[in-house]
Amino acid sequence: MPGHRLYTQRIVSEPKPDLSALRIDKSAKGFSGPGWWFWVSAVVIVVAAAFAAWWYLGRPAVKEVRAAEVVARTQSAGGEAVLNASGYVTARRRATVSSKITGKVVEVHVEEGMAVRAGQVLARLDDTTARANLALAEAQLDAARRQVTENEVRLAEAERTLQRRMQLLKESVIGKAELDAAQAEVDSYKARIAVAKEQATVADRVVALRRTELDDTIVRAPFSGVAISKDAQPGEMVSPISAGGGFTRTGISTIVDMSSLEIEVDVNESYINRVRPSQTVTATLDAYPDWQIPAKVIIMVPTADRQKATVLVRIGFDTLDPRILPDMGVKVAFLKPGELTPQAETARARLLMPRAAARAGQGGDVVFVIRDDRVERRVVKLGAADGDLVEIVKGLAAGERVVVEGPADLADGDRVVIR
Repeated sequence: MPGHRLYTQRIVSEPKPDLSALRIDKSAKGFSGPGWWFWVSAVVIVVAAAFAAWWYLGRPAVKEVRAAEVVARTQSAGGEAVLNASGYVTARRRATVSSKITGKVVEVHVEEGMAVRAGQVLARLDDTTARANLALAEAQLDAARRQVTENEVRLAEAERTLQRRMQLLKESVIGKAELDAAQAEVDSYKARIAVAKEQATVADRVVALRRTELDDTIVRAPFSGVAISKDAQPGEMVSPISAGGGFTRTGISTIVDMSSLEIEVDVNESYINRVRPSQTVTATLDAYPDWQIPAKVIIMVPTADRQKATVLVRIGFDTLDPRILPDMGVKVAFLKPGELTPQAETARARLLMPRAAARAGQGGDVVFVIRDDRVERRVVKLGAADGDLVEIVKGLAAGERVVVEGPADLADGDRVVIR
């Protein structure tokens, strides 16, 4: 067929594809080499890698240490302790204030920690009944006084009648019997007036009693001091005696006279011969172990506790301080008699630090003082030891922090972190 031949010839005449002829046209528009962003990214990566290598390998190492603060402790200069004991701060004047009568509380004017004055109103009880009784007594007193006045008026009339009858008797107008009757009436009114006056006096005493009962509904402070507890609330019943298992309160508030604070300690009777009246004492409160308070013995109670084999000793503070509170625990040291008197006693401050902070160095004892985040090597002069502490004679100041525990290769200028 003619068409078929033509198609065959066209296929045979087409050339075969040659892959070696394929080439990239570099002159084509839009193609370029590595851009500026590639080189910036590379520089950033190199710098970050160098910084990381310096951070982990080249920077100074931070060393962990334990630190303590240098403290200043004041103690009496001189005076050897001959006996140590422990006790509590007590108040010689302390009272749980209650009412004289049983009643319902309607007002409470005291809170814990409030300073009160002698006579200040602490609470009020319901006084409805007391006021009614007072009003009744005053009415009875008024009635008794009016009765006295009435009898006095009638007595005056009877005395005038008696005078007229005495005149009529002289004129022989009336008989002696009528005069005697007038005299009897006068004497009767005099007796009635005497009785009425006594009744008025009784009524006056009843009024005074009712006023006292009304005043008893007001609870006042017996002395000046500080309220340390509030024991009743409005609406509760209060009574001066225990109600025996009920819900009646027996007190409104507890007041302590802070000017009467002292120390009570139990001294073993085997060592009581070391204690003398007016003996100098150094007291240390458990709450403030670095504060030594000068005191002296007031008295040794002249009896012993047979169960505990102790003798009670009362100790007074030389000077009271607001930090001293009732029922605080306290340790006391009885100083040797005759060495010091309160007038001749002076005080000095001792700088103390843990003994573990001192290290042996070429120039003597050294410590590492922490300043910001680095340590400073410093030569110090040590004094007497006091338990786990040691006195600093020279080289440190109160409040500075020293390394107590750290690596053996710790050196001046090392960076540290407190553990």
